[in-house]
Amino acid sequence: MTAAPDAAARSTDDTRVWEELRSAARSAMAHAYAPYSNYPVGAAARTDRGHIVTGCNVENASYGLGLCAECGLVSSLRLVGGVLTHFTCVDGDGNVLVPCGRCRQLLYEFGGPELLVHTPEGIRAMSQLLPEAFGPAHLQADN
Repeated sequence: MTAAPDAAARSTDDTRVWEELRSAARSAMAHAYAPYSNYPVGAAARTDRGHIVTGCNVENASYGLGLCAECGLVSSLRLVGGVLTHFTCVDGDGNVLVPCGRCRQLLYEFGGPELLVHTPEGIRAMSQLLPEAFGPAHLQADN
């Protein structure tokens, strides 16, 4: 993973960026496949390269095999490259959601502790949502 700019260099108050991401997340949510829970979710993020990547949840009749919107978003990220810098996700009514624990770990992997996450309580760094996170550095050998 390429080092992302630190949180101090990113604007938590950039209204335009957050509005653009919420709009992209709502558009992605419209493509969700949620016939079992009836709980569509859309996610959108900005990368350090300026790309917007999105994802939506995709359920499966074998309930445990469903994919969260963040999974699709990370797949999109791998196609365009870069590091996540800003992230948001919304429900079917457009309300901002907080990623589940599994997705926080996934987002940490591709955005790091400085990833800015829009939550119902405001903008938070991933390090606040996943303190003392386990990441790639833990797997590097100290030879």
